[in-house]
Amino acid sequence: MTQVLVLGGTGWLSGRIAERWRDAGAQVTCLARGRRTAPEGTVLVSGDRDQPDVYDRLREQHWDEVVDVSRHAQQVCEAVNVLGDSTDHFTYVSSMSAHSDDVTVGLDESGPLHAAAQSGDEYDYGAQKAAAEQAVRALGERALIVRPGLIAGDGDPSDRFGYWAAAFARAGADPVLVPTLDDRFAQVIDIDDLVELLAGDRRSGILNANGESRPLADVLGRIRSAAGHTGEVVEAADEWLLEHDVQYWMGERSLPLWLPADMPGFARRDNTAYKASGGRLTPIDDTIRRVLQDERARGLDRERSAGLSRAEERALLLELAE
Repeated sequence: MTQVLVLGGTGWLSGRIAERWRDAGAQVTCLARGRRTAPEGTVLVSGDRDQPDVYDRLREQHWDEVVDVSRHAQQVCEAVNVLGDSTDHFTYVSSMSAHSDDVTVGLDESGPLHAAAQSGDEYDYGAQKAAAEQAVRALGERALIVRPGLIAGDGDPSDRFGYWAAAFARAGADPVLVPTLDDRFAQVIDIDDLVELLAGDRRSGILNANGESRPLADVLGRIRSAAGHTGEVVEAADEWLLEHDVQYWMGERSLPLWLPADMPGFARRDNTAYKASGGRLTPIDDTIRRVLQDERARGLDRERSAGLSRAEERALLLELAE
């Protein structure tokens, strides 16, 4: 039986990876702190990856596959050092944010990366991912590095894609606030497509995993149509939003998927290699329908990790109309 170790396995993405390997007939072990449950039918080993003895129960076993999703380079380095010799294949889930060039449109896998994180760079996401990639590349042909873009799907704890489904659905016939849409783009990959790749055949190399780049106006229009929104769509200029403490991309009091104008390449990456590798691309309307159903089930007015509350949105719309 195939022995798979998922470093994590209890989060949104890592849990889906563990489930997919389990469903493929593998014996799956998840290493996590144990604050959340591991998928049914997998084995949970509790441990803190910042502790030196965390791999003591795992290092003597042979692993056909190890999957790591950590954003902390030191954790990934330690996993490679300790488990590398007893592992046939190591898959690391990096990020498109590892690329340092957010200007070039059509950037592919060969694009430049951030300088590897050093001590003191713990909160520099791109640099951490780049440093982790550096460690994994030492495994040579036994390693696969996958750089997904924004991951979309049901259950997403980041609320970035799901925010818009909720925003249009909760507004009904009332207005919805959006950023300036002209020359803005969005590029996502469905979580099910990504998981299928990560739990598939064990290739090597580096692969940027992304869906098709689309105008942000098109993406929001499709979400609006699926949600049945009939109200006005009100655009606000970048400067006005920033002056009113609305943030780009993610986090509290943000407009998710909105990017600065000086980052035209971030949501327009090349995905030729992903498609050539057989990577699946779920139609975006199918992803939207699934996300909208999930947002309605979880509550359109719930507290979110990203976006605006409806009260915040109404206050901004009123001020914009003055």
